[in-house]
Amino acid sequence: MERTVETTATIRSMLIPLALTQFVASYAASNMNVAINNIATDLGTSVSGVQTAITLFTLTMAALMIPGSKLTDIWGRKFCLQLGLIIYGLGALISTVANQLGVLIIGYSLFEGIGSALMIPPVYILTTVLIRDLATRARAFGVISGMGGIGAAAGPLIGGLITTVISWRASFLLQAGIVAAIIILARRIQDPRVEGEKPVFDIGGAILSSAGLFFVVVGILQAGTYGWFTATQDFSIGNTVIIPQGGISPVWLFIGIGAGLMLWFFLYIRSRERAGKEPLLSTRLFGNRTANLGLVTQNAQWFVLLGSSFVISVFLQVVRGYNAIETGLILAPATLGILISSARAGKMAQKFSQSILVRAGFVLTLAGIVLLLLFASSTSALITFVPGLFVLGLGVGIMLTASVNIVQSSFPEEDQGEISGLSRSVSNLGSSLGTAIAGTVLVSAVALGNQAYALALIVIALVGSVGLVASFLLPRDTGS
Repeated sequence: MERTVETTATIRSMLIPLALTQFVASYAASNMNVAINNIATDLGTSVSGVQTAITLFTLTMAALMIPGSKLTDIWGRKFCLQLGLIIYGLGALISTVANQLGVLIIGYSLFEGIGSALMIPPVYILTTVLIRDLATRARAFGVISGMGGIGAAAGPLIGGLITTVISWRASFLLQAGIVAAIIILARRIQDPRVEGEKPVFDIGGAILSSAGLFFVVVGILQAGTYGWFTATQDFSIGNTVIIPQGGISPVWLFIGIGAGLMLWFFLYIRSRERAGKEPLLSTRLFGNRTANLGLVTQNAQWFVLLGSSFVISVFLQVVRGYNAIETGLILAPATLGILISSARAGKMAQKFSQSILVRAGFVLTLAGIVLLLLFASSTSALITFVPGLFVLGLGVGIMLTASVNIVQSSFPEEDQGEISGLSRSVSNLGSSLGTAIAGTVLVSAVALGNQAYALALIVIALVGSVGLVASFLLPRDTGS
């Protein structure tokens, strides 16, 4: 393999475009939250329609991240990074001129989602293979993950400012500009050759995994229309009623199909391995207990971050009646919290093990949600949102980098392509589920105000609790 020179200047020149790539993808997942009313009015749709577009964006990333990661070993990491950036930029331009929800979904949900699935895996793979020193690599992951968290947290503030001063369309134009800058900066990145023969792309596995995730998330989105347990209206395909009103909600039909496809996917890749063929994802990746627990914490973290951002944004706009910039400013304490904890991530990693940081992060995050439940309501002063949002941001910022280090460092270099794709897929699935589940709980009963808001936050807290339990099952010396 080509020798890499780990000078400070070389690392910095590589990190800037990679960190910006993670930033813009995370920003895209949250900046729309504060412009929900503006977008819905402009495109003649509803809050649920915009929620669908946001959820489909993160779902597209989650569904295609594993296939996208595999392509990095076939087409080359730098090539996939650049191709993904081009597709993403094209999607941003399409979204800028969208005149209806369908066009927005094509540009934002599909093109930007596909672009992200191609450009994000190389970010983590290149960082791993180009930086040999573990301490330096940990700091690099801290910068990249921190930029991801900042992008997600700052999205509402930046998006709110742009939406109020110019238009929500200008936010997509900003993304296109950032992508253009990244493409120029990324030309200097080295791409070490992958040793051995190039892997074969498993089309069957890609279809099964993508379809399984699609049905699960789309099924959850149906709860806003048909209810969670009992169908509130007939569910029909064409002129045929599949589930009559009063029957079991179609949510579970979709989830059942998705779960069946995911089981089929696992059996399929295992059978390919036994036949001596290369699967889309090696089953040995699921045999690493530490990595599995790390993936659970990643999923929970992004569920909490994107779910809370969506829920609070909708609550502030629909129930409290604030505009985009006001909503973004109210959410600013979460951004500040992530900025502070992310800036300290490197020094904290030198003093504490990664597992301890993940536990501390979940404790703070859950404490933030509790503060929001206790003090922030439809009639409370704006200051009541500050403590909860700030503590939540601190918690998320502490653990984002630590979880990435735990998962990526659990495997040797030859597995970095696959584990990077799996890791990013799990994280984006958390984002998608957070917007879909918590958002649907709120949107389906938004007229109830505080009750729906509180219920959505409780759902987020429950998922955060699952992450906390998983963090305590991690080995104590993980990443120390």
